[in-house]
Amino acid sequence: MIRHSLVSTAIITALSSFSAHAAVVSGQVLDDKNQPISQADVHIHGKAQSIKTDNNGQFSINIDANSQLHISKDNYVDARIAVNETSPALQITLVPTSVETVVVYASALHKNSLEMISPVSVLSGDELRNKAQPTLGETLKGIPGVNASYFGPVSSSPIIRGLDGPRVKITQNGLDSSDASRIGPDHATSNDSLAAEQIEVLRGPATLLYGSGAIGGVVNVVDNRIPTDNIDQLTGAVEYSHDTVSNANTYAAKLETGHNNFNFHFDGTKRTGDDYQTPRFNLPEEEHEDHEGHDEEEHETATSVENTFIDSQTVNFGTSYVGEHLTLGLSYGRIETDYGIPAHSHEHEHEHEHEEGEEEAVYARVEQDRWQGLMSYALHNNWIETINLRLGYTDYRHAEIEDNTIGTIFSNETTEARFNVEHKIGNWHGMAGYHFSESDYDADGEEAFTPASKTTTHALFILEEQQFGDVTLELGARLEDYTIDSNVDASAHDHDHEDEHTDEHENEVTAYSKSFTNLSASAGAIWQYTPGQNVSLSVSHSERAPLSAELLSNGVHIATGTYELGLGYVIEDGEIHFEPENIKQETSTNIDFGFRRFSGDFGYTVNFFYNDIKNFYYQQNTGLVFDEEHGLEAAEPGHDDGMAVYQFVSKDAKLYGIEFDAHYQLNSNAMVKVFGDSTTAKLADDEGYLPRIPANKLGSELQYNISDWQFSLTGTHYFEQNDITAYETATDGYTLFDAQANYQLTVGPVDTQFYINIDNITDELGFVHSSFIKDQAPLPGRNFRLGVRGYF
Repeated sequence: MIRHSLVSTAIITALSSFSAHAAVVSGQVLDDKNQPISQADVHIHGKAQSIKTDNNGQFSINIDANSQLHISKDNYVDARIAVNETSPALQITLVPTSVETVVVYASALHKNSLEMISPVSVLSGDELRNKAQPTLGETLKGIPGVNASYFGPVSSSPIIRGLDGPRVKITQNGLDSSDASRIGPDHATSNDSLAAEQIEVLRGPATLLYGSGAIGGVVNVVDNRIPTDNIDQLTGAVEYSHDTVSNANTYAAKLETGHNNFNFHFDGTKRTGDDYQTPRFNLPEEEHEDHEGHDEEEHETATSVENTFIDSQTVNFGTSYVGEHLTLGLSYGRIETDYGIPAHSHEHEHEHEHEEGEEEAVYARVEQDRWQGLMSYALHNNWIETINLRLGYTDYRHAEIEDNTIGTIFSNETTEARFNVEHKIGNWHGMAGYHFSESDYDADGEEAFTPASKTTTHALFILEEQQFGDVTLELGARLEDYTIDSNVDASAHDHDHEDEHTDEHENEVTAYSKSFTNLSASAGAIWQYTPGQNVSLSVSHSERAPLSAELLSNGVHIATGTYELGLGYVIEDGEIHFEPENIKQETSTNIDFGFRRFSGDFGYTVNFFYNDIKNFYYQQNTGLVFDEEHGLEAAEPGHDDGMAVYQFVSKDAKLYGIEFDAHYQLNSNAMVKVFGDSTTAKLADDEGYLPRIPANKLGSELQYNISDWQFSLTGTHYFEQNDITAYETATDGYTLFDAQANYQLTVGPVDTQFYINIDNITDELGFVHSSFIKDQAPLPGRNFRLGVRGYF
């Protein structure tokens, strides 16, 4: 009782020890030619309050004692000005930048993209609208260092520097997206880029704030479903677009309004599309049977990828109260999506129902209900600056349906809480907090190759920074307790024929529980050695425990055409035994070194990275096959009966490479960009390369603006990937050309934009090396996207 009383007293003292004296600070924002900048954002650090400058660049804002103003405007470097109640009228000059600067919400310390020590890319505004695709992977794959897993265009997740799945955390407003995309590549992410305000990609370990699942990076989708600024009038946006390659139609709408500090948000999207068209390609031999009159060596061809339709709708509602110090908010989102899963079909032998050899398409039905809550309290003239609490609850359901019958259901209920306190102690500015997550995963049906499990995480984290002249130093650490509980079936079986052996399997189900303690730490610095240019260096240590799929998988995974086994199993004399002993954490030591120039007509970002990973988890071909009649047996050349057995193993690995983008402003109307990346991923001790590592890419973009027209032409070359494992095939290189044209005009009170995008202008045939089904699902052919957007 005494201890609780002391804690309560400390909290009350902190909350009540700030100055309540308000003052008004006014000023003017100018450019480097002493001309006023209108519509610049003037924001009080740590509070939701913000205003915009008028046509003369002037502003007036209420502050508490010892505040900080954050002034930002597109195409200018942000400015941060310390003020108090005695500050005179301010005159603030913003320096032009050739790189767009935006605040990175995932950074936690209100940094913009140029101040970040870790490499970051942000898609926002019209650039995001123009590049938005049905999946995150396809939306982001043009960013240096980012590629897509590509299980067809309707199921494609981001790959960051060769790492994906359980190593890339996908979040929505800082909270886990909580879908099943980490379980299998055919499971789509549940984030919709059309509703996003911006999408942030943090390359390299971001485990300090987001946990061990972010050992490779973070993709944070930011939307305004919980408004954190007061909205004074009704605003909105609508959009319609049509894609010819899949006959797809997309509709989107957003409405926001507010009154007396209460704010409301709504957004919704609807997308429908058919199977997508491709350049003519050869179907893999195992995908068809010889027909009468066909030479056995002749390939069947196709000009589309079957079963890649999509029918999706999302809706989000949110409301908030934004006061002088307190912000409270709540939101609800609903997703309902049906999408086809290519190369995911079963052959039926029931002649009375189907013709012999006929294949039935399998499609996924995704339903997700997502609740989020926000509480933020801002203090001023106090060592505690803000107290923040984010809460999330997600109920996710992914059903795979065949012949109108549900075959397998994957479900995931996730509860998450993130509590942090932003503070300033002496010259150190930082954040400390607690992170809780509980994920209750279940799978039931013929493809339930991963057993039901509950994963619980408790973590404490701290992140601190201090400025020493032109150098900013950042230190951080996270201590995470990770527990996984499951009932494990230790036998090998095909779930489709499980009923025949139910009694045998019941005797082999055992309870399993395992706890890990993950420790992560980082140190980094950024040096602005001359105005508009900086260099950054960071070193991090991250630990990750295996997910249930990596540890406990045991069954046929039809989507990948394999039998999957987790780390916890051993194979002895053709039999599978569950022996989860000596499971070691994946431990990563990462070094990042980057250069940036963001002033003047010439700008660039160049990042070098080196990642040394101990006990890297990956799937290895065992040389065995599994079929329902004989179980496990050695694979024999020329015999394709049964499915190849892949088992998760852990070996030391090294990943290293470079990513860059540079641009040059040719004149006031034209800009040229060059970008590219290269990743090498191999096992230690010269044991070979890691599987499915994306090909290197190199591209260039020309932008040209004249009057109300905006044009761009982009060419990207994906190099041949022949750094492969023994059980992979090389992938040829290819080049894609894309073009965009936008026309803007004002129709009454509505700002309108008409656009046309031409993707893959030359109708190039391209195969994605990182895809599990690369030979069955090439990239889409030539596509015309026509659309219109309106803002009011």
